[in-house]
Amino acid sequence: MASSSLILTLFLLLLLGASAEARDPFACDPKDATTSSLPFCKVSMPIPARVKDLLGRLTLQEKVRLLVNNAIAVPRLGIKGYEWWSEALHGVSNVGPGTKFGKAFPGATSFPQVITTAASFNATLWEAIGRVVSDEARAMYNGGTAGLTYWSPNVNIFRDPRWGRGQETPGEDPVVAGTYAASYVKGLQGTNGDRLKVAACCKHFTAYDLDNWNGVDRFHFNAKVSKQDIEDTFDVPFKMCVQDGNVASVMCSYNQVNGVPTCADPNLLKKTVRGQWKLNGYIVSDCDSVGVFYNTQHYTSTPEEAAADAIKAGLDLDCGPFLAQYTENAVTRGLLNEAEVNNALANTLAVQMRLGMFDGEPSAQPFGNLGPKDVCSPAAHQQLALEAARQGIVLLKNRNPLLPLSHLRHRTVAVIGPNSNATVTMIGNYAGIACGYTSPLQGTGNYAKTIHQMGCADVACADDKLFSGAINAARQADATVLVMGLDQSVEAEFKDRTGLLLPGRQQELVSKVAMASKGPTILVLMSGGPIDVSFAENDARISAILWAGYPGQAGGAAIADVLYGTTNPEGKLPMTWYPQGYVSNLLMTDMAMRSSPNRNYPGRTYRFYKGPVVYPFGHGLSYTNFVHTIASAPTVVSVPLDGNHHSGNTTISGKSIKVNHAKCNKLSVGLEVDVKNTGSKDGTHTMLVFSTPPAGHWAPHKQLVAFAKAQVPAGSQERVGINIHVCKFLSVVDLVVDLSGVRRIPIGVHDLHIGGVKHSLSLQPATLGVIKT
Repeated sequence: MASSSLILTLFLLLLLGASAEARDPFACDPKDATTSSLPFCKVSMPIPARVKDLLGRLTLQEKVRLLVNNAIAVPRLGIKGYEWWSEALHGVSNVGPGTKFGKAFPGATSFPQVITTAASFNATLWEAIGRVVSDEARAMYNGGTAGLTYWSPNVNIFRDPRWGRGQETPGEDPVVAGTYAASYVKGLQGTNGDRLKVAACCKHFTAYDLDNWNGVDRFHFNAKVSKQDIEDTFDVPFKMCVQDGNVASVMCSYNQVNGVPTCADPNLLKKTVRGQWKLNGYIVSDCDSVGVFYNTQHYTSTPEEAAADAIKAGLDLDCGPFLAQYTENAVTRGLLNEAEVNNALANTLAVQMRLGMFDGEPSAQPFGNLGPKDVCSPAAHQQLALEAARQGIVLLKNRNPLLPLSHLRHRTVAVIGPNSNATVTMIGNYAGIACGYTSPLQGTGNYAKTIHQMGCADVACADDKLFSGAINAARQADATVLVMGLDQSVEAEFKDRTGLLLPGRQQELVSKVAMASKGPTILVLMSGGPIDVSFAENDARISAILWAGYPGQAGGAAIADVLYGTTNPEGKLPMTWYPQGYVSNLLMTDMAMRSSPNRNYPGRTYRFYKGPVVYPFGHGLSYTNFVHTIASAPTVVSVPLDGNHHSGNTTISGKSIKVNHAKCNKLSVGLEVDVKNTGSKDGTHTMLVFSTPPAGHWAPHKQLVAFAKAQVPAGSQERVGINIHVCKFLSVVDLVVDLSGVRRIPIGVHDLHIGGVKHSLSLQPATLGVIKT
């Protein structure tokens, strides 16, 4: 059980029937007869008409003060001030000023960090977490302690293993990141048409994955990116977030892309996000991004030009004071017109109306009944946090196999390491105040008698002063669990890693303890990014290795459940684990995804890197064995053309078909795969489907095209259906000089890989959309 004074506080609040103070209406208060009858307060009117009416009543001075995160009140119209900045990366967070914990809301459910949850490869889980987080967010809003606009999730690609914020992302694969984005956003925003439960935000657009490395920081960095890499890697999660998730907001990033600040680039914001992808919502800057591109990047000569450039590019809301300070002067000087300011405000006001903020009494609206009882609920919300941690833990090594531990043979366990009794470390960054914690030491104590030694004072592990106590503990115990790894002092926002090895003398401690241990030694790693633990993988005295990521408030319980077999591990790595040598001569500032032998460039992520790895993307063991058999799958698929283009070089070129010239709507490949559990333990199988496209110098080596989960009892078999959208997932992006960035479907044989099984699928052009078997 988790033990914390916070849990006691929550229990007492529920016991005493404590409730938060009811929130007064944000606007359109029915008690205010002078404003509640205004047209913009009429729920029966279409939202665009309500927005138009409100805009017509605001002065320019009021409008510019509504362009920033701490939007002012407009008392004469009955509108209160509003703080747009709240965060909910993996639970309601108090990182942004829009959310405060205390009184009736002392904490909120803290789920595993995103990189850990991504390892579950479970889109249903991702959406379920979003629903819980939005329940708690709405409850806190009703109680007057939180907002309704949450600048989450972070769906940037985990391109370089040293990135300090990689922990916040769903990993290195664009399809996984995009699927995560759409799923989590649906959970947050709800499924009630155009109405919003809360408004989510996919960030940071685009090619943002460097914080502070080797003297280069995100405020000064110009990401030089090819159109090909933009289209087939960096933009994929954002496009899926907008089109599949219908997200209410996109955040532009600090960095420049090819010399233009993202928050001042009309090609990125106005043309792509709003024009091509049809964003139904608002575009917000990362905090002080407009100030950064004026003051730090010196992109414009005057602050008024910066304000005008941002709004003209498509920015609707500034996290920071800049637009409130300089937009009015920009209009006065003719750099911007008031209609353009109106366009920006129309997008933010529409989102507030879709949230019900202009609908009068909050308690009378959908979700108005949510309150303190709906935050940190043990049976529902906290149990889901535990389940998410269980699903995200990855078994990297299991020699002989040693795990799961035996209740009979392993009655005394030495629990050692700087993360052995971790609490706050387990929730990573962009977290709030958890409902309570179960540390690894506490979790293990639920199964066995424990002997606890830190071994290192902290993850820096600067000396060996505590080694002897750890070694002695290992000599006495039936089994030894070393909980090592990283924390926010090593990898974080503003802090990228310099290498991939365990910090300080951690490796030395692990090896010495393993040598001395009376029983088997298990290494448990907490981290957001990959760690080169080749030494442990190759050490026969280390029987098993688990990666727990940052497993959230219930992480210690989940780790112990896996160690003792209550949970059969099912997680798979959402990122490649590289050896230290990979980064030795690799500039983090080099954005190219594809390898380049001519300049000794290795390429990035499993899609383009073919060198040695510690553990590959998708690696993860189980306590049982699964065997795949393809039950049914087509061998030839005809790709129909849309009829508006001739099948000449513009459509079918270089043995490929332009995606925008194909009839893509319902063109998918259906597979049925039998998954048999040939082991002695029930388990959930995480099935990953990869495609190797026909040979081409611009295609990935392979790419993930689908993933699914299957619960299979021991000795049983389950049939799993997979649908692969041809245009989305079997296409690649070309590198023809004058057409770079065009997505095409390669004609010829695509090899699908599911575990050890390969199925060859031939794609051919056709005038009729027939799928042949």
